[in-house]
Amino acid sequence: MQIDLEHLHHWMQAIRQSNNPMRTMDAFWSGQLRSKEWLINCLDEHVHVQSTIDIHGGWVGVLASMIFQSNIPCSYIRSVDIDPLCEFTANIMNQIEYNSGRFKAITADMTNIRSDTDIVINTSCEHITQDQYDLWLTGLRQDAIIVLQSNNYNIPEHIRIAKSLDEFVEQSELTNILYKGELELPLYTRYMIIGQK
Repeated sequence: MQIDLEHLHHWMQAIRQSNNPMRTMDAFWSGQLRSKEWLINCLDEHVHVQSTIDIHGGWVGVLASMIFQSNIPCSYIRSVDIDPLCEFTANIMNQIEYNSGRFKAITADMTNIRSDTDIVINTSCEHITQDQYDLWLTGLRQDAIIVLQSNNYNIPEHIRIAKSLDEFVEQSELTNILYKGELELPLYTRYMIIGQK
């Protein structure tokens, strides 16, 4: 995937203007970018019409920016994160689309909002309990394409890791699996599922 210079400029602005530039830089580690590129490449095969997207656990907006620069036909993205410091940074990261009304970052707990978008992406499954996940799942459209990522990286902030892809599929409770796979990274294995309820 190639990042155009105008978007790269906004990435650099977002890093410089964020409340915690070093923490924002964490979103650009190789494993983070490879996981997002993998998600985009796999999702692209399942999206054939203009779609709206919610990204839950959207962090500083890098995934949204990469989707806008991909071949995925996307009319609007809302990025949701519980960390209030992410909203400002994500809106700068996606300044072009924010200015045109195609992007908005908000501060919210993903389990407390409803998503009416065509596609819902949650790359933070390891950061919520199974009960929180179950509540979150009830707030999604029945026909939405759901993209989930988790990992087996056992650190304190990861409260619900999966030890295998099969375990993650079981945790997901999706009945129509369109894709499942894993990506080996230096410190952990990333798991991904694309499916529907």
